[in-house]
Amino acid sequence: MASQALPARGARLGRQVAPGLVPGPRQRDPHTGATVRAVVLALPGGDALSTRRRSPVAAAVMWPLARHLVREGLADGLAAHVVHYRFRGWNGGHAHPAEDAEWAVGEAVRRYGDVPVCLVGMDMGARAALHAAGHPAVTSVVALAPWLPDGPEPEPVKQLIGRRVLIAHGTDDDATAPELSYRLAERVKKVNRQVCRFEVHSDGHALHQHRAEVFALTADFVLGCLLDRPFARPVADALAAPPPLGLRMPLAAGFGRSLHS
Repeated sequence: MASQALPARGARLGRQVAPGLVPGPRQRDPHTGATVRAVVLALPGGDALSTRRRSPVAAAVMWPLARHLVREGLADGLAAHVVHYRFRGWNGGHAHPAEDAEWAVGEAVRRYGDVPVCLVGMDMGARAALHAAGHPAVTSVVALAPWLPDGPEPEPVKQLIGRRVLIAHGTDDDATAPELSYRLAERVKKVNRQVCRFEVHSDGHALHQHRAEVFALTADFVLGCLLDRPFARPVADALAAPPPLGLRMPLAAGFGRSLHS
């Protein structure tokens, strides 16, 4: 069946991510016809206010992480797509990226059937992931360095009930305040025990300094949620620990080298 027509400048799913490939005009669709058991939707960052067209640079930032997740989960039927928004901005109450993320979940279900979906977002995309988690197909959310404005209206949390949630934030992030993600995690923990938060000490907003550890943490959480793989001990401990312990869990250097030993 053909895709439903989208409005002008509509959101779309990028091509299915293949391990080791980068997006480009000559790249073939890596979909092999194998059964897809679970889907990751990667949600890029953006701006607070902008109706300019989506940023290809922001989308490209998500590709290395999406490729890593596919490499780790491809044998078990994991597929991944980077979501392309209509606009670069959140745009106040319009919350355009959150709307686009929710549409993308529906599109993934239309393509692949009744499969669990994990939303993995960075910066503004992390906020979009948290907001769009209410879709019935979403079972888990990863919010990396989430952009959470400190406004008069608190961020919604009821849509996260019944979902597993991972938040990771650099302690030296000067673009999005780590304390705001901690406060959100505290509120989520009150309605949902399945939430954990890791602090990436000395790292900044892009989480470049400990990229390998952040990728390993994300993969461990995503594959545990979507494919029922056992969580690494630090992740299992963080999910089980009461606040503040499970919400200020340090991401250890070298995480991922011997996860389940």
